[in-house]
Amino acid sequence: MKIITYNVNGIRSASTKNFFGWLQSTDADMVCLQEVKAMPEQIPEIIALIESLGYHHYWFCAEKKGYSGVALLTKIKPLHVEYGCGEEWIDKEGRILRADFEDFSLMSVYLPSGSSGDERQAKKYVFMDFFEQYITNLRLTHPNLIISGDYNICHSAIDIHNPKSNAKSSGFLPEERAWMDLLVGSGLTDTFRHFNKDPHHYTWWSYRAGSRAKNLGWRIDYHLTTPPMLERLKNVRILPDAIHSDHCPVLLELESKT
Repeated sequence: MKIITYNVNGIRSASTKNFFGWLQSTDADMVCLQEVKAMPEQIPEIIALIESLGYHHYWFCAEKKGYSGVALLTKIKPLHVEYGCGEEWIDKEGRILRADFEDFSLMSVYLPSGSSGDERQAKKYVFMDFFEQYITNLRLTHPNLIISGDYNICHSAIDIHNPKSNAKSSGFLPEERAWMDLLVGSGLTDTFRHFNKDPHHYTWWSYRAGSRAKNLGWRIDYHLTTPPMLERLKNVRILPDAIHSDHCPVLLELESKT
């Protein structure tokens, strides 16, 4: 089974860069999208294309048009879809969507960025505190979890091109990195690092100064999994050659359940 997470930075923009031709070539079973920036009723041609590729699709959009929003595409119809998390301000920004299947649950998650200033950074911390407890509680009823998406946080120095100069940058602050420590310490697996300990693997690059060509990036997109999923992990790859966004996709491969 192939599961992709991808912050597309606008599904309409990505679609003009052959996103769907690329998606078809991946033969992905499930796709978690973040920052779709569109509501289904605004993009009927894109919806028709998604359906032509054999995907069921579910969207949780921000109230503000052209902002945020997450989606799930899946060739396997879920048993249940949970829209949002019940926290009003988070749900208004369209940041959490979960699909429950027979043997696991898959979440598409988009954490806030704090790069625009102190107010949004404070909001990000509120989200982080809420989300950690939300996942802790959810694991009691849904122990087989894959939590995929754009976390807007580099966990370790190995995950960012210049850790020294970015030591005070949102996305690499000590409090944010400690929060990732907390998630991993609670038993969640950073699946990419489970397979690959090497540096210089990133999932986001600034549009400025040719950062992508120089591979001056950040690894902020993750598939995190709960302990029962560990034995099913087959491989995880970052796909930097997919250029539809300032992010790139991350592909998780699972062994079929025996």
